Amino acid sequence: MFGVVKASASRARRGLTAPGRRSEVVYRRGMTADQPGPMADAGYREVADAAATGAGRLWWDANAAEYLDEHGEFLGDDDFCWCPEGLREADARLLGDVRGRRVLEVGSGAAQCARWLAGQGAAVVATDVSGSMLAAAARIGGGFPLVQADARSLPFGDDSFDIVFTAYGAIPFVPDAERVHAEAFRVLRSGGRWVCSVTHPIRWAFPDDPSERGLTADRSYFDRRPYVETDAAGRVLYAEYHRTLGDHIAELVGAGFVLDRLVEPEWPDGHDRTWGGWSRLRGEHIPGTAILVAHKP
Repeated sequence: MFGVVKASASRARRGLTAPGRRSEVVYRRGMTADQPGPMADAGYREVADAAATGAGRLWWDANAAEYLDEHGEFLGDDDFCWCPEGLREADARLLGDVRGRRVLEVGSGAAQCARWLAGQGAAVVATDVSGSMLAAAARIGGGFPLVQADARSLPFGDDSFDIVFTAYGAIPFVPDAERVHAEAFRVLRSGGRWVCSVTHPIRWAFPDDPSERGLTADRSYFDRRPYVETDAAGRVLYAEYHRTLGDHIAELVGAGFVLDRLVEPEWPDGHDRTWGGWSRLRGEHIPGTAILVAHKP
């Protein structure tokens, strides 16, 4: 799932489920919580990790339908898009040859990428923290398992997959992304590939505005305070976390990975879609996405 606020500032460890079965959401315990009130305040501020726990899942549960109504046509039902710039895996091949490989998608949303991979012959499993997103994935179908799980605690055994990836999933929405990398490392076999796309960190120094205003930096790139939305009672509704490019690489390498490539997709000819703060005007001047391609030694 692409970063939302920076893109739209409006508002069982063992026993891998066997691929090839019909799409079915596997719900896990500990996935319920009270619904918060409407947003009353938003801005860049420090927030306790405990206060933000569960906010991402609740936000995506509440906004899944709206998100898919707005972006579903661009994403497609069975297409693999890495970023708002429109880079497709069919062209980039960042995952390499997937036929016959066991592939895990983390933060899958409605599992568009996983569905495309299944069509390429991969034995794929899709996970997301949001039950609403996975319910949308199940309605579309695809014949592969859908598992509701926190990316920081995956319900799969060690060395279970050949490839793990996330397209804007999980990493921007948790304060401890090093745990996401650590879990990807754990469930990958030796030599396995880990690929993740995130909002390019330089974007956090600029207003989230697709017009010329979005070309003038107004915040320090090194200000790591997250973007936070709260309700009238001060409850965190949404949090998105900024890391510098060096932070992302340090967390990935700290988990044990070897970084192979850093991809910064350029804005392509013929692509005129505006996605929140992403636009042709901005995309032709500053990068909007960073994709880290790594492997487990």
